[in-house]
Amino acid sequence: MSTHALNPVAYGELLARVQPHPIKDDREYDRLVAEVGHLMQRGEAKLSREETSLLEMLSILIEDYDRKHYPLPPSEPHKAVAFLLEQRGLQPHDLWPVLGSKSRVSEILSGKRTISKSHAKKLASLFHVPVDILI
Repeated sequence: MSTHALNPVAYGELLARVQPHPIKDDREYDRLVAEVGHLMQRGEAKLSREETSLLEMLSILIEDYDRKHYPLPPSEPHKAVAFLLEQRGLQPHDLWPVLGSKSRVSEILSGKRTISKSHAKKLASLFHVPVDILI
């Protein structure tokens, strides 16, 4: 998305309300995660260009903070998925739509089934993590 397509007045008002900046503590992290949650509840298709740009910026700030303060431990891919579920307060059933079925989720989480490249990409997108930790 090019910035010239943004309405500078609308974007400025949005930035003034949210006041995004590099995250320094958990309180600020929680505030920006809540902002992302509000935007995502509306659905990406319903967001204005300005809101979409803000969502992208907030995601980058949150990802940077996560990477610095909550590094993922190197582990087997199925253990990484279990860790990500726990950290985000999700349950295995939350992965059914992503991975296709209850049995596939169960097999992956138990380590009986390897994570395919296409599933790794979907999981990486869901959890906002690099694909390589899931393969």
